[in-house]
Amino acid sequence: MLHTDVIVPIPQLLAKHANERPDQVAFRDPNKAVTYAELESRTARLAGHLRDLGLTSGDRLLMYLDNCVEVAEGYLVAPRADIVTVCANPGGTRHEFDHILADSGATAVLTDMTHLPTVLELIDDGGTDLAHVKFVVVTGAPTDVGYSGKVTVVFYDDLVVATPSSSAPDSTSLDAWCWMLYTSGTTGRPKGVHLTQRSCLWVVGACWVPIAGLNSSDVVLSALPLFHSYALVLCVLGVAATGATEHLLPKFSPTQVLHALAEDGVTFLPGVPTMFRYLMDSATDTRLDAPALRLCVSAGALMAPALNEAFERFAAVPLLDGYGITETSTMVTMNSPTGGRVPGSCGLPLPGLTVRLIDPATGTDVAPGEEGELWVHGPNVMRGYHNLPEATAEVLTHGWYHTGDLAHRDENGFIRISGRIKELIIRGGENIYPAEIEDVLIACESVTDAAVVAAPHDALGEVPIAFVVAADENGIDEDELRSRCAATLSYFKVPAEFIAVPDIPRTGSGKIQRHRLHRPETAVNT
Repeated sequence: MLHTDVIVPIPQLLAKHANERPDQVAFRDPNKAVTYAELESRTARLAGHLRDLGLTSGDRLLMYLDNCVEVAEGYLVAPRADIVTVCANPGGTRHEFDHILADSGATAVLTDMTHLPTVLELIDDGGTDLAHVKFVVVTGAPTDVGYSGKVTVVFYDDLVVATPSSSAPDSTSLDAWCWMLYTSGTTGRPKGVHLTQRSCLWVVGACWVPIAGLNSSDVVLSALPLFHSYALVLCVLGVAATGATEHLLPKFSPTQVLHALAEDGVTFLPGVPTMFRYLMDSATDTRLDAPALRLCVSAGALMAPALNEAFERFAAVPLLDGYGITETSTMVTMNSPTGGRVPGSCGLPLPGLTVRLIDPATGTDVAPGEEGELWVHGPNVMRGYHNLPEATAEVLTHGWYHTGDLAHRDENGFIRISGRIKELIIRGGENIYPAEIEDVLIACESVTDAAVVAAPHDALGEVPIAFVVAADENGIDEDELRSRCAATLSYFKVPAEFIAVPDIPRTGSGKIQRHRLHRPETAVNT
């Protein structure tokens, strides 16, 4: 049943919880905690100061920092200031951040002292491509950063404490563009996905409240990266909408998670499949010590049935698997803690959401048990890609989002994802598009051609491996290629292996025939 009480503007939800549970902790990280009363007042002051600094309706604030309370507040300030919050991977490379900074058209950047030098150097060297950036907000204690370049540097703690001249506009429009997250797509370049309060809060009201039972008594522990839509919708908006409490970890550490589960009264643990495997591998006992834990949920990558069953025995609580993507504000399907579950299935479509499985060759619906491309129609579908009308038109027709994922549906409606039409690689929940890696490899003088495919991996699900055609008889230098990739790409995009081949199989039109590229082993485990 859809819970419409959480599908209301964020400013109203924050005011409600500040009144009903003012002293309850909303978000906590290793350095600070904010109550609901503080969250409401801090985001209001931050919104007013952002308007004082010149941000107007629809302007972008780009966040570039690790998981912390400030990231949660940065997301929640978007409807309060009537702006758009964007989030970039703080572990990504300078090259990747440069693309998002330029493409987003951000007026302001929110970062920390660790990432500040990279941000300022990019802005100062960016010329007209980054002329839209006017100021940088830095978290941490105010100090002299010794900078006198193109933009103004202000301090976050000043903005959330001092009274601004402007009041928070507090947008009441559920359908205005509010957040933008970047995802890989058919072009191989990260694309900004336009999300709204309605699209994201609808997932909270259709999935996390009625199916997972998220409520104000829950203590959520999350090490999920907050630049992903899964974490935005569940771990920021879901928590703020329901009045729950969340403990944020900067990064996933099995030791820290196990300690928090044992000591901190955690009731709800979201993750990706690899996290649950590492927790079992790192535990010193055959049973999980988590006295308050009632539920775990997994998304971001497909979970093997054996892993699901093993973790449920280890934790003695349900581990629910679901399927979601950024373009649908995350969740499309979800398993339920009650009733039957089909091993290997990602569950049933969310109530109120319509899905179709379409034969890519004929464009017609397939019968139960047959494979088809998954199409989605509902309130959670994105508005479109940022400044990419043609790419948007390719995947959105009459409100139907074409996921590019192949799936089966059994006679009871349970969905099982079987493959991808689009050639995305998912390594431990991280999306990798082969073209990003191929562009780096082909730019090497020692390489004339390259193709990247997924190889199965016991712990990570799949990893990228590269097939490379050497430019001369000296062959390929794996260390050189790995270094070139590492200098340009995030660590999880660096191929696990480089394989020399005489040529790359291609179609007559030049498209890579990836299905013809194989390595003899069944799994890569490095």
